[in-house]
Amino acid sequence: MNSQPVFSRAGDGAAAEVTRAQVEDFLYEEAELLDAWELERWTALFTDDAEYLVPPLDAPEADPRTTLFLVYDDRHRLAERARRLLSRSAHSEFPRSRTRHLYGNVRIVGRSGDTITATCNFIVHRARGPVNDVYPGRSTYLLVRTPDGLRIRSKRAMLDLVALRPQGKISIIL
Repeated sequence: MNSQPVFSRAGDGAAAEVTRAQVEDFLYEEAELLDAWELERWTALFTDDAEYLVPPLDAPEADPRTTLFLVYDDRHRLAERARRLLSRSAHSEFPRSRTRHLYGNVRIVGRSGDTITATCNFIVHRARGPVNDVYPGRSTYLLVRTPDGLRIRSKRAMLDLVALRPQGKISIIL
């Protein structure tokens, strides 16, 4: 794998010039980093004011200020989560799960200045020992155009599950 993100440079100009194909390529790069457990490089795709959210299953559009989320990380907690998952002390992910993030139906649904709102459907396959889990859902991204290319200001991964069974928990990054 290259030391620099492959698709992080979206070119010069405003967000209006960013194409769906460029957003797709950026999201595919994100998936590749997650599947390769390149979590520190993955966190570099986020802005300093970023957030990563996994809302409750029964309230995917909830406000994290008034509702308990499965995951609600700011940039600092996101980096800590990545470091913890990469350490041997992360018992829920040592040895690491094998994951495959599949993204589809990528859409740009809004633009404002250098900010793009994009959505995609996802399925994350997770294999750990004899257990295989499937996490289907939909993500909403706020992507920001920076001199270094696209970056994630917000990622909200909404699971299409009624309950976290048989999985029981989310120890991977969606």
